[in-house]
Parts: sequence; C-alpha cells; structure tokens
Amino acid sequence: MPQSLAAVYLHLVFSTKDRFPFLKDESLRRRLHEYLGGVTKTLDCPPLRVAGVEDHVHLLVRFGRTVSIADWVKEVKRVSSIWVHEQGQSHHAFHWQNGYGVFSVSHSNRD
Repeated sequence: MPQSLAAVYLHLVFSTKDRFPFLKDESLRRRLHEYLGGVTKTLDCPPLRVAGVEDHVHLLVRFGRTVSIADWVKEVKRVSSIWVHEQGQSHHAFHWQNGYGVFSVSHSNRD
C-alpha cells in the first residue's frame, strides 16, 4: 500500500488546577473551546467536538500520525494556558491540572 491511513479517534479530558472553576465565564469558555479546536487542528489532529464546563474540557479528535499522544496533550495545554493568560489580568492565576485522561473511541461511537 503506497499510502498510510490512520483512523484513530481519541477523547481527551483535562482539568483546571485543583478543579477550580476558572472557566465560569461562558464567553471565555466558548472562545477557549474554539481556540483548542484550532490548536489541535494545527497539530494534525482535527477536532470532531470540543466542549467542557467551568473546571474541565473534553476534546474528541481524529488523531494524526505525526505526533505522540504525550506531545499533543503537552502542546494543547501549553498554548491554551498562554492564551487564557492573554485574555486579561483576571485570568493570570489560571493553570491546567497536571495529568489528563485519554481514551480511544470506536468509529461507530464518535457521536
């Protein structure tokens, strides 16, 4: 087969530091979800869905072939943390919790 094909779907979940409700503001949360989707897309892991609540986020992606899971999560959390800090003085205490959960999702259970 001259081409490589990968169809791996992952559900990523990670929390704010100490599960603090840093993301109470719906506008900030919506913009963060959009930003997270863009970040993961640039890492060759197109998002199918990004959602969350005030203390954690969920990403469902089609995982790419060019990055490891650990590097993908590290970069998503790193750049999104910087982005949140840039949203104003009131967000400077924001941090993501260390760690994450990532689970495979079958093609038939993507929705």
